[in-house]
Amino acid sequence: MRRSYGQEVAVEADHNAPVCESGEVVIDARPEIVWATLTDVGSWPDWMPGVKAVHVDDPLRAGSTFRWKAGPGTIRSEVLEHDPPRSLAWKGRTLGITAVHVWRMDAQEATTRVFTEESWGGPLARVLPGPMGKMVRKALDDALPALKHEAERRTGS
Repeated sequence: MRRSYGQEVAVEADHNAPVCESGEVVIDARPEIVWATLTDVGSWPDWMPGVKAVHVDDPLRAGSTFRWKAGPGTIRSEVLEHDPPRSLAWKGRTLGITAVHVWRMDAQEATTRVFTEESWGGPLARVLPGPMGKMVRKALDDALPALKHEAERRTGS
Protein backbone atom coordinates (compact mmCIF):
# COMPACT_ATOMS: atom_id res chain seq x y z
CA MET A 1 0.00 0.00 0.00
CA ARG A 2 1.30 3.48 -0.83
CA ARG A 3 0.53 6.75 0.90
CA SER A 4 1.58 10.12 -0.47
CA TYR A 5 3.33 12.69 1.73
CA GLY A 6 3.44 15.82 -0.41
CA GLN A 7 5.50 14.90 -3.47
CA GLU A 8 7.00 11.81 -1.80
CA VAL A 9 5.30 8.42 -2.09
CA ALA A 10 5.92 6.03 0.79
CA VAL A 11 5.02 2.36 1.13
CA GLU A 12 3.04 1.37 4.21
CA ALA A 13 1.82 -1.91 5.59
CA ASP A 14 -1.81 -2.70 4.79
CA HIS A 15 -3.62 -1.32 7.84
CA ASN A 16 -6.84 -3.02 6.65
CA ALA A 17 -5.24 -6.49 6.52
CA PRO A 18 -6.41 -9.12 9.05
CA VAL A 19 -2.99 -8.89 10.72
CA CYS A 20 -1.02 -5.68 11.16
CA GLU A 21 1.58 -5.08 13.88
CA SER A 22 4.20 -2.43 14.50
CA GLY A 23 7.04 -1.63 16.85
CA GLU A 24 9.96 0.68 17.39
CA VAL A 25 13.33 0.88 19.06
CA VAL A 26 16.02 3.51 19.60
CA ILE A 27 19.47 2.36 18.50
CA ASP A 28 22.74 3.92 19.64
CA ALA A 29 24.09 4.18 16.10
CA ARG A 30 23.86 6.55 13.15
CA PRO A 31 21.14 5.83 10.53
CA GLU A 32 23.81 4.84 8.00
CA ILE A 33 25.00 2.03 10.31
CA VAL A 34 21.44 0.86 11.03
CA TRP A 35 20.69 0.95 7.28
CA ALA A 36 23.85 -0.99 6.42
CA THR A 37 22.98 -3.61 9.05
CA LEU A 38 19.37 -4.01 7.93
CA THR A 39 20.16 -4.10 4.22
CA ASP A 40 22.97 -6.63 4.63
CA VAL A 41 20.32 -9.33 4.13
CA GLY A 42 22.94 -12.01 3.53
CA SER A 43 24.00 -11.62 7.19
CA TRP A 44 20.46 -12.01 8.59
CA PRO A 45 20.91 -15.70 9.48
CA ASP A 46 23.82 -14.66 11.73
CA TRP A 47 21.84 -12.22 13.86
CA MET A 48 18.12 -12.10 12.97
CA PRO A 49 16.12 -14.58 15.08
CA GLY A 50 14.22 -17.14 13.03
CA VAL A 51 16.00 -16.45 9.72
CA LYS A 52 17.72 -19.63 8.58
CA ALA A 53 18.92 -18.73 5.07
CA VAL A 54 18.86 -15.85 2.58
CA HIS A 55 19.52 -15.77 -1.16
CA VAL A 56 19.75 -12.33 -2.79
CA ASP A 57 19.06 -12.32 -6.53
CA ASP A 58 20.31 -8.79 -7.29
CA PRO A 59 21.84 -5.87 -5.42
CA LEU A 60 19.22 -4.61 -2.98
CA ARG A 61 17.23 -1.79 -4.62
CA ALA A 62 13.61 -1.08 -5.52
CA GLY A 63 12.39 -3.96 -7.70
CA SER A 64 15.06 -6.44 -6.64
CA THR A 65 14.11 -9.78 -5.11
CA PHE A 66 15.44 -12.05 -2.42
CA ARG A 67 14.39 -15.40 -0.99
CA TRP A 68 14.70 -16.32 2.63
CA LYS A 69 13.83 -19.14 4.94
CA ALA A 70 12.08 -18.26 8.19
CA GLY A 71 9.73 -20.52 10.08
CA PRO A 72 8.14 -23.27 8.02
CA GLY A 73 8.24 -21.50 4.65
CA THR A 74 10.52 -19.92 2.12
CA ILE A 75 9.52 -16.34 1.42
CA ARG A 76 10.09 -14.69 -1.96
CA SER A 77 10.25 -10.95 -1.40
CA GLU A 78 10.38 -7.96 -3.71
CA VAL A 79 11.80 -4.63 -2.54
CA LEU A 80 9.13 -1.94 -2.92
CA GLU A 81 11.01 1.00 -1.42
CA HIS A 82 14.74 1.56 -1.02
CA ASP A 83 15.59 5.03 0.28
CA PRO A 84 18.96 4.98 2.08
CA PRO A 85 19.26 5.52 5.00
CA ARG A 86 15.62 6.36 5.70
CA SER A 87 13.27 3.61 4.55
CA LEU A 88 13.09 0.07 3.26
CA ALA A 89 9.96 -1.90 2.37
CA TRP A 90 9.25 -5.22 0.74
CA LYS A 91 6.35 -7.50 -0.01
CA GLY A 92 6.46 -11.26 0.05
CA ARG A 93 4.37 -14.41 -0.25
CA THR A 94 4.55 -17.77 1.43
CA LEU A 95 2.04 -20.44 2.42
CA GLY A 96 -0.92 -18.35 1.20
CA ILE A 97 0.14 -15.30 3.21
CA THR A 98 0.81 -11.97 1.52
CA ALA A 99 3.05 -9.79 3.69
CA VAL A 100 4.22 -6.19 3.52
CA HIS A 101 7.09 -5.17 5.80
CA VAL A 102 8.22 -1.55 6.21
CA TRP A 103 11.21 -0.13 8.08
CA ARG A 104 11.75 3.60 8.78
CA MET A 105 14.91 5.11 10.26
CA ASP A 106 14.77 8.56 11.86
CA ALA A 107 18.02 10.28 12.88
CA GLN A 108 18.09 11.77 16.38
CA GLU A 109 21.18 13.39 17.91
CA ALA A 110 23.59 10.38 18.08
CA THR A 111 20.89 7.71 17.83
CA THR A 112 18.38 6.33 15.34
CA ARG A 113 14.71 5.69 16.02
CA VAL A 114 13.60 2.67 14.02
CA PHE A 115 9.91 2.09 13.32
CA THR A 116 8.70 -1.08 11.64
CA GLU A 117 5.31 -2.42 10.65
CA GLU A 118 4.20 -5.63 9.00
CA SER A 119 0.84 -6.71 7.62
CA TRP A 120 -0.35 -10.16 6.60
CA GLY A 121 -3.24 -10.79 4.25
CA GLY A 122 -4.58 -13.83 2.45
CA PRO A 123 -6.87 -16.73 3.38
CA LEU A 124 -4.79 -18.05 6.29
CA ALA A 125 -4.52 -14.60 7.91
CA ARG A 126 -8.28 -14.06 7.49
CA VAL A 127 -9.12 -17.42 9.09
CA LEU A 128 -6.54 -17.24 11.90
CA PRO A 129 -5.92 -13.55 12.63
CA GLY A 130 -5.25 -14.12 16.35
CA PRO A 131 -2.51 -16.77 16.03
CA MET A 132 -1.06 -15.09 12.92
CA GLY A 133 -0.98 -11.74 14.74
CA LYS A 134 0.90 -13.35 17.63
CA MET A 135 3.46 -14.72 15.14
CA VAL A 136 4.04 -11.29 13.61
CA ARG A 137 4.16 -9.63 17.05
CA LYS A 138 6.81 -12.15 18.22
CA ALA A 139 8.83 -11.69 15.03
CA LEU A 140 8.91 -7.90 15.51
CA ASP A 141 9.61 -8.23 19.24
CA ASP A 142 12.59 -10.45 18.38
CA ALA A 143 13.82 -8.50 15.33
CA LEU A 144 13.98 -5.02 16.84
CA PRO A 145 16.32 -5.85 19.74
CA ALA A 146 18.38 -8.05 17.41
CA LEU A 147 18.80 -5.16 14.96
CA LYS A 148 19.70 -2.87 17.86
CA HIS A 149 22.29 -5.31 19.17
CA GLU A 150 23.86 -5.93 15.76
CA ALA A 151 23.97 -2.26 14.69
CA GLU A 152 25.46 -1.23 18.03
CA ARG A 153 27.96 -4.10 17.79
CA ARG A 154 29.01 -2.82 14.36
CA THR A 155 29.64 0.66 15.81
CA GLY A 156 31.42 -0.66 18.87
CA SER A 157 28.73 0.78 21.21
